[in-house]
Amino acid sequence: MAKYLVIVESPAKVKTIKKFLGKNYEVMASNGHVRDLPKSQLGIDVEHDYEPKYITIRGKGDILAKLRKEAKKADKVYLATDPDREGEAISWHLSKALKLDETKMYRISFNEITQSAVKASLKQARDIDQDLVDAQQARRILDRMVGYRISPLLWAKVKRGLSAGRVQSVALRIICDREEEINAFIPEEYWSLDVMLGIKGEKKPLIAKFTGDVNGKIVISSKEQMDEITAKIEKAEYKVLEVKKGERVKKAPLPFITSTLQQEASKVLNFSTQKTMRLAQQLYEGIDLKGIGTVGLITYLRTDSVRISEEADAAAHQFITDTYGEAYVAKKVTEKKGNTKIQDAHEAIRPSDITRTPQSVKESLSRDQFRLYQLIWNRFTASRMKEAVYETTSVKIGADDYRFSVSASKIAFDGFMSVYTNDEDEKAHGNVLLKSIDEDTGLKFEEFEAKQHFTQPPAHYTEASLVKALEELGIGRPSTYSPTITTILARRYIVKENKNLYVTELGEVVNSIMKHSFPSIVDEHFTANLESLLDGVEEGKVGWKTVVSNFYPDLEQAVEVAEKELEKVQIADEVTDVICEECGRNMVVKYGPHGKFLACPGFPDCRNTKPYLEKIGVSCPKCGKEIVLKKTKKGRKYYGCENNPECDFMSWQRPSTRKCPKCGGYMLEKGNKLVCADNQCGYVEEKKSKKGE
Repeated sequence: MAKYLVIVESPAKVKTIKKFLGKNYEVMASNGHVRDLPKSQLGIDVEHDYEPKYITIRGKGDILAKLRKEAKKADKVYLATDPDREGEAISWHLSKALKLDETKMYRISFNEITQSAVKASLKQARDIDQDLVDAQQARRILDRMVGYRISPLLWAKVKRGLSAGRVQSVALRIICDREEEINAFIPEEYWSLDVMLGIKGEKKPLIAKFTGDVNGKIVISSKEQMDEITAKIEKAEYKVLEVKKGERVKKAPLPFITSTLQQEASKVLNFSTQKTMRLAQQLYEGIDLKGIGTVGLITYLRTDSVRISEEADAAAHQFITDTYGEAYVAKKVTEKKGNTKIQDAHEAIRPSDITRTPQSVKESLSRDQFRLYQLIWNRFTASRMKEAVYETTSVKIGADDYRFSVSASKIAFDGFMSVYTNDEDEKAHGNVLLKSIDEDTGLKFEEFEAKQHFTQPPAHYTEASLVKALEELGIGRPSTYSPTITTILARRYIVKENKNLYVTELGEVVNSIMKHSFPSIVDEHFTANLESLLDGVEEGKVGWKTVVSNFYPDLEQAVEVAEKELEKVQIADEVTDVICEECGRNMVVKYGPHGKFLACPGFPDCRNTKPYLEKIGVSCPKCGKEIVLKKTKKGRKYYGCENNPECDFMSWQRPSTRKCPKCGGYMLEKGNKLVCADNQCGYVEEKKSKKGE
């Protein structure tokens, strides 16, 4: 009969760990959290030192009853939940819900689900780390306070069951700020100039790029300037002024942490953050390998440390020596620049056994599991390998007082790149003719290639770049990036199209209210500072109730002010001139989960609804009919002709009533400026204030 009980979070781990530990151990799963704050109320007693009121999660009663029964029979109970704040909190909740005897209760954690790691954890059993639990409690309570105090206000203002979250609101603001930047961006013209030069005995011409003149760099900003330069040097003598040979070293990458894995899987595999974390969880919890049984293929997936254990490092060195040769083993690995935000609780994400190559386990994995495992395996192996070395050649060419340059590079030693490369590494490394060039090489002018360009606005956020921004700003932690993005997508505050994230009309409304009424909550510095305080709780330097008690009164005050302001601006439904064809009433504007729509005020007797097409008072430049504000299927705003599909006019920016005085075309509103829609025209003017108009 089993003497010891081990409780894990996920049922997927039960079979694997039971196999590792043998018949003296009973292994059971809690299926995640067992207690939480009640859904029907705030669940925090603000009058009595912010004491939380935890209740058993609905549906968990039977699981707890079975666990309680086994715990009574066991000599020792090992709580083996995940090795992070949340896992520690689940262990603490289990100890309370099961009323465990402290003398026979132990906390164990392992960074990888392998026999050696699981057995080693039993020898290092410890008490529950109350500081870790308190850090998680503080996070949960702060999030609950924001959600339960602000969401009703959004509901009152925007008419439907919206909600606000502490970290989600900041992420939404970051995306909205970028959207404003893009909308206000005015492109600037610039030109590039290449010259084709013939070399005796070579069929292909040498392509040299214009850099400037003897005094330094020159940016060509107009066709007139371009024509002036080309006229001066068309008949000039082209000479090789300098040939420089050198060496460039490319450092090996760092092993993955949660944020970099999410970013790279998004870029390389086109995975959402949610999909990456789901697959990584499966690889961590265990895969049934043919002929071996169930085994965890990677270490724990929520981490912000690039540290690697000595054993894993030694195993990697041995594997690289045996597979690629001694010359490929790194003598010194790449290190991360100092970052005070790193908890360093456990290792980077790596294979649990480097000798288990992606190809050797491919048959046991789904296509996506294999692709993610291969990415993790390649990155970790590369991180233990020597840097790549390039031979570089750069040539400076003169044409009178003007200067051109040519550069090329080729790999002298591939190092880590024999295992791991990205798109940039795989691009061509310049001219192949350079090996035969020296200062005596004769050059003959063949032709110019001049191209017009326009500066581009900042890129829309993708899931990958948003995770990077959140990490750099210190907002959220490894476990929160994916749920944050998933939540604001699910609430339709943002939509995803071709990897890019766009704000919906609903997202704009919510962000506007949050910025106006709760500026500190959507302030990235305030949120990052709160994360630092939570780290202080984890380290035992700050009491969790101190953090909560400093936060709540300010929130409560902001809510009271916002409630009064919202009372003043309670707006009746906007009545339109659109007649309901079912009952003859004038339809009104309502807000729904996807933004504005038209509804009959006779509800529930008349349930007629229609899409809301808001006229902006501007005539279509193509057909003269009205331009209306529309939305894509996913909810992104744009401006189109009411006569669609007969007229295909559309614009992401709002068209203006003013015509361009330079070319007569239509103009667009960009921030506080009006810009001609034709980039070639390039006319820009300040937007007049309403009074001036």
